[in-house]
Amino acid sequence: MLRFAEGIGRGVVRGVEEVGFAGALFAESLFWACAGPARRQPVRLPAVFAQMMQIGIEALPIATVLAATIGMMLAIQSLYSLGLFGAESFATIGIALSVVREFAPLIIGILIAGRSGSALAARFSTMTINQEVDALRVIGISPVRFLVAPALFAMMIMVPVLTMWANIVALAAAGLMVTASLEISLAAYHADVLAALSVNDLAHGLGKSVLFAAVVALVSAVNGALADGGAEGVGRRTTRAVVHSIAAIIMVDMIFAFVVTSG
Repeated sequence: MLRFAEGIGRGVVRGVEEVGFAGALFAESLFWACAGPARRQPVRLPAVFAQMMQIGIEALPIATVLAATIGMMLAIQSLYSLGLFGAESFATIGIALSVVREFAPLIIGILIAGRSGSALAARFSTMTINQEVDALRVIGISPVRFLVAPALFAMMIMVPVLTMWANIVALAAAGLMVTASLEISLAAYHADVLAALSVNDLAHGLGKSVLFAAVVALVSAVNGALADGGAEGVGRRTTRAVVHSIAAIIMVDMIFAFVVTSG
């Protein structure tokens, strides 16, 4: 029992330390973004743009496929469920709110965690094990400014952009199913979607996507910085980063929804 309790305690302490480490990385990234130009060590814009290409533009095909699939799935399930009560005409409201407030930011966050978060964790882990991070410190370059900040800012820019794209694609794909089932025009479906949504709904989803982006980038950076054990350690930390990112996204989603809607 003592060993079991000790194991739980050590796990909790490690978790708190990693959360604190992630907070320190975020604060230091903001510091270099604001104070870097005055110190002649700005966050490199070419590095940010390169990360934006990898995180956002290169993810467009798979993001489009997933968003269209989610939109059609929601339309099918909504039409079936509401059809049991003869209320198929209200399906558009549920589809629009579900996509914009929940499914689009959530599916993009999970996609980025699995695609870009794993790549960041693997790269940071390899550099840590190969002592490249220590070499940056020796020559006077901050690893956070050079490695973490570009990925963090690029992710916080591109994930909301991908989420907005997923909103458009998912609602368009759902519209094809709804118009075919209810025999209404796309213009009528479009009018119903606009009537159901508000600016707050859009801000709700995009706000969550920014949080998801920061969570994925920081979790990946923390796991990469703590890597050890050679090639096996890289694989272990990469897997851990993806699992922790997805778990954190779901928990942040629940907390965000509770805080925003409880008032």
